[in-house]
Formats: sequence, structure tokens, C-alpha cells
Amino acid sequence: MTQPAVSKKVSLLQEEVGLALFEYVGKRRHLTDAGRELLTTCGDWLETWSRFEQSIADLKGLKQGRLRLAVVTTGKYFMPRVLGPFCDLYPGIDISMQVLNRHRLIERLTDNSDDLYIMGAPPDGLEIESERLMENPLVVLAPASHPWSNRRRIPIADLADVAFVMREQGSGTRTAVEREFRERGLPLHVKLELGSNEAIKQAVAAGLGLTVLSRSTVGPDATQSELVELDVRGFPLRRSWYVVWPRSKQLSVVARTFLVFLRERVEFLAGSSGPSPPELTR
Repeated sequence: MTQPAVSKKVSLLQEEVGLALFEYVGKRRHLTDAGRELLTTCGDWLETWSRFEQSIADLKGLKQGRLRLAVVTTGKYFMPRVLGPFCDLYPGIDISMQVLNRHRLIERLTDNSDDLYIMGAPPDGLEIESERLMENPLVVLAPASHPWSNRRRIPIADLADVAFVMREQGSGTRTAVEREFRERGLPLHVKLELGSNEAIKQAVAAGLGLTVLSRSTVGPDATQSELVELDVRGFPLRRSWYVVWPRSKQLSVVARTFLVFLRERVEFLAGSSGPSPPELTR
């Protein structure tokens, strides 16, 4: 919908309610008390409708249904290889996949907005179930022309003197790298923050600094030949991929079937013959 069409819908909704739903402070818009009440009511209704859809999908078996996934940004590099065969096997299933940074994904997990969540380390303090899928090593990347490209066993302390191009605050990769440097008593000099792994790889290839990314982000694209994985002591940082869902959530038959398929598919990809794909290299 266009912005004028949305504004008209909101105006009609406010007329129906009989109270203003928004108030403006400067250029920022905030919900009024009536707006918050309506938001809560709609949220409850949508959750009820979601349970109804789940019940209908269960009655229909796997001929029809909907699967809602939320995946951290780096997960987009391997999830299509899982979703493709699943869609071929169950063509009647509609899939919605949100690709978000870790902070936004945890918000959706807290709000129970999706069926399953694919992320790095599961968050603390939430009532969740989690299952490890496979390894997700973080590696140091540099331009192929970097003077350290052929250097072996680089002391991690040397990284304290170089500039880094990193993901934004709230990214799981950024959090893991900051923790590693902090535990070693080393400063992390972030020269440039970017919200996209692809943009980071382009910036590193252009010589703007080093970066730490999941090895899965280094795929067979034009940028790959311009980057090199440095041999740094303490790296790769050992992390894993997890599938997570709220502990109290009753998974639909579609979500349960996908969970089983996900386990088998990951095991197949990890154990396939020939060179391992970058995201599964151990």
C-alpha cells in the first residue's frame, strides 16, 4: 500500500474507535493509551487466529499449511539449501522467512511471532527449547593483497593495532568478537560499521580494514577471490547454529515436520562427499 492509502486507513480506524490512536511529539509518533489497547487486542486476536490456522493445518495434514521462520542475517547463506528440498517435498506449504539481526530476532522470539528461529548462541533468560544444528566458525578476513595473507600463526594481539569493518551493535557476530577481545584484554578498533555482510566484504576487499565474519558468508561470488582468511591464533572462533522455539509453544505438524527435515538435511549437508561447502567447513 502507498503511504497515503495507509494514512487513510488509519484515519478510518481512528474514526471507528472514536479516539486518537497516535500522538506526535516533534516528528516522532507514539501510541496513545487507546492505541496501546488496540495493539494488545489485535495481538491477542492474531495469536488466536494463528492457533486456528495451526489446528486447520493439522487437520489437513501436510497437504497445506504455513511455516513461519526467523533467521539471523548470516543464516540466509545456508537456509535456502534447506528450504528448497523441503518445498519440493511439500509444495502445499507456504513459508515466510524473516531475515534479521540477532536483536530483532530475539524480539520476535519473545513475542512468539514465528514457529522456529535459527540463530547462533541461544539467548539467556528466556524460557526456550534449543537444539544444536552444526558448527558456525568465525574467521578473520582480509584483502587478498594484505601483507599478512601468507603469514602463519599471527598472534591475536597483533589485531589490536588494525582497523576493523564490523556489523552493527546487536549482531551476534559483533557480540562474539567483542567478547573475545574483551576476555583477552585487547581493544577492538572498529573503523566502520555496516549492516550487511555483503557490504562488509566489499569494504574489506577495498582495503578499509579487516573483519570477522562467519565462514559461511564466504561463498562462490566475485568478492571471494578478493578476500583471504587469515591464520590468526585463537581463530576460528568456535560457534554453532541452533534452532530455537519457546518452551511452552505447541509446534504445529508443519513446524514439527520441518524440524525433523532440518535435522536430517543438516546432517546430509555436513556428511556429503567431496569438499565441504564453506559454511560447513570445520
